[in-house]
This record gives sequence, C-alpha cells and structure tokens, in this order.
Amino acid sequence: MSSVHAPLFAGLARNLLSGIRLALFLPVKPSDFSVSPGQFALLVGFNALVALGGDLVQQGWPGMLNAAALPVLLSHVPLLLLACLLAASLLGRGELLLPLAVALCAAEPLFEAVTLLLSVDPLGAWIGAQPVRTLSLVYVFIGWWLAVALRALWLFGGWRGVRTVYAGGVLVLMVGVFAFFVPRPQLWFAAEESGQADTPSVADESLFHLQPRLLEEALAQLEPERAGHQDLYFLGVAPYASEDVFVREVMAVWQLFDERFRTAGRSLVLANSPQTLAELPVATATNLRTALQHLGRVMNPEEDMLFLFITTHGDERHELAFELPPLRLQQLTPAVLSRILADSGIKWKVLVVSACYSGGFVNALRDDYTLVITAADADSPSFGCESGRDYTYFGQAFFAEALRQTFSFVEAFDRARERIVEWERQERLEPSSPQIHIGTAIRPRLAQLERQYNPGR
Repeated sequence: MSSVHAPLFAGLARNLLSGIRLALFLPVKPSDFSVSPGQFALLVGFNALVALGGDLVQQGWPGMLNAAALPVLLSHVPLLLLACLLAASLLGRGELLLPLAVALCAAEPLFEAVTLLLSVDPLGAWIGAQPVRTLSLVYVFIGWWLAVALRALWLFGGWRGVRTVYAGGVLVLMVGVFAFFVPRPQLWFAAEESGQADTPSVADESLFHLQPRLLEEALAQLEPERAGHQDLYFLGVAPYASEDVFVREVMAVWQLFDERFRTAGRSLVLANSPQTLAELPVATATNLRTALQHLGRVMNPEEDMLFLFITTHGDERHELAFELPPLRLQQLTPAVLSRILADSGIKWKVLVVSACYSGGFVNALRDDYTLVITAADADSPSFGCESGRDYTYFGQAFFAEALRQTFSFVEAFDRARERIVEWERQERLEPSSPQIHIGTAIRPRLAQLERQYNPGR
C-alpha cells in the first residue's frame, strides 16, 4: 500500500471500528471518527461492496451482477445527506452534516453482517417459516437502525432541548420511511436465477410440442366416478410463472388433498413455472376450460364434488394474472371463470381463489350448489406472494394449518380467517378480509363429505 493511500484506509478502519461501537451502544467519542468527504465516499463504496458480498454468499457462484440495482442501492445516499443536513440545521450546527453521515455509514456493515448471519440455515429457515417472524425481524432492524441514528445525533450534537427533539424526529422520519418502503435490492443473482442458465421455456420447441400431450395424459389418467360414492376431484391452478410461491403452494396443496382427502387418481394441476414445463400442463384459460369440461364428463353431477384452487396475483379490476413469458396469455375475469364453470356441467363445487382483490369473484361464482372462498375482499390485497416462500399468507393459514386439523372447509376458513387477522394486526397490514359464500344446497353435501373422511363426527 502506498504512503498516499495508507492514511485513507487507516481512516476507513478507524471509522468501521467506531461504527461498530456506535451500533452496539458501546462507549465511543466524536473524535473516534475520521470525518472527511473522502472518508464518506469511501464508506459508501465499502458498504456497496459488503452488500454485494452478502448477496454473493447467499446466492453462490457462478452468477450475475445486477447492475440495475446499483442506483436503487445508492439512492439512500442523497436522502441520508438531506436528513443529516436538516437535522444539523435544526440544531443550529450545519457543520454536523458530514460527521452524522460518516457515523451512520460506518455502522451499516454491522447491520449487513447480522442480516447475513440470520439468513443462514437453519436459523433462516426457522425465521422464514412464519410470516410474523419475518416481518417482526424487519421491524426490529428498522428500530435498531433508528436508535443508532438517534445516538449519533446525541453524540455529535448533544442535548439542545426542543431542537434536539425536532432534529431527531426529522432524522427518524426520513430515514425510517425510506428503510421501510425501499428495501435493499439484490445485487447478485445465482446463475439459475439470472436467466443465464438453461432455464426451461415454453419457447423451446421440444417443450412447446410436449405440452398438448401432457394435458391429454393428465386428463386420461383421471379415474371415473364410483357409483353410489361421493368422490372429491381436485384441480389446482398456479398460472403466474415469475414468482415460485404459487407453484410451490399448489404442489403442496395437491399433495395434501391426495393424502388427506384421498383425491389421488382424481386430481391434477395446471402450472406456469419453468421448473414444471416438462412435467405438468401449463395454466391457460383454454387448458382450464378443457380440464373442467373433461372433469364434467367423468364426474357424477349428482354425487361428486369439485375442489378448484387458483393461486396467483390479482388486481383491482378483478383479473387473475395468467403469465408465462414469452407467451401473452388471456387473464381470467370473474365472468370468464363463471362461464367456463357453467359450460362444464359440474354441479357441486368448492372454489378457492387466493389472490389480491379476489373477493370480486364471489358474486359471479355464487349459487346454491357452490362454496366460494377468497383470500381477500373485492377492495383489498392479500399477502405473502414473494418468491422463495412455500405458501401465501392465506395458503399457510387455510391449507397448511387449518385443513390439517379439520375436514370441514367452512371450519377451516373460520380458523384461517382468525389466524390471518392475527398476523395482519401484528404486522400492521391492511386487513385482507377473506370472504366466504356458502350455497344453501351445498351445506348438507359438505357435511356428508366431512363424515366420509371423519366418520366419528
């Protein structure tokens, strides 16, 4: 290292050590920091490298740098400087702008290191297993960072009465809001997630020609109804390819129904996912229509019941997202789904739609012979649709928890709704307000089905 650069990097080491002491609430003095524009710039660059290193450790090598994320990552720098400027001005000490910014930047690597440690299995898996744990940890981190920001303000500015209160409020508000609403972007993607690897695509000729056969085979394998027996048929649909939570969820629910509700041989799944293109028929409105028409032919309309589960994104126009790049797929509206179901001739139905604003489907699907369940009302989003999760919030509450404890779909809904309300209150989320419609004629059929699985009840 040259004599020119030695003081620069010595100052960096000094700042990082002081930043750790600041963040851990250990004794530290203003003079412990090396304050200069060069040190601030060096800390910003160092923090970017630490963030990149953390992502590389989690994602693995080989991979790809997500250059588009750098502007988002660095966007906090001008906001931090503005927040420090306003805080220093309110204290009547404009010279504190740079010391505050240096101190707060010096503390950032510790937060990144702790985040990385918490992501490592098995601790990371335990945290991610419950939505409450995940979001609670986010709140803890934001609270910790804000406490450190207030300590830095006190350390450099001291107590100046109401001015300190105002300055602290500005600093907390500006930085806290940004931290909550603009999460740190991912700087590094593993090869299999970056699009560089040989990711299966419906655009591949072999898969394109394979798809019709997959649907034909899946339908041909459905067992016919049994005379005098109330059979339950399961159809799962995961039509959004860009986030794997939906295909993960539908596959788990498929297994649950085959094992617990004895639908093996009378179940199928339509899914849009690069990982299932060679195994499962894709989820399109046309394939959904074809599948339901075939089910209508093999089911006894007076005895058997259909359980249709759709999990995807939804919007305020009440359209369910069907997405499989590079294809342009028809979105599913309440009117289209209602018409497809009517054309199938299936009488007894349990319809579960898990998506934001899915309550907009209730009126279109309701009748005396149908149980309709949605993850949200017509005006509210639902939650938990991030990639990497096994279930959405609704899926976790209804399928993973409630339906493992009861055979009653209505009772499971009541339990799931209570669980979701609990999560949303804890996480201060807008209520999703899951909806249910129970047709008058289907009530005794549901009770009969429940007794079939649980004779003692």
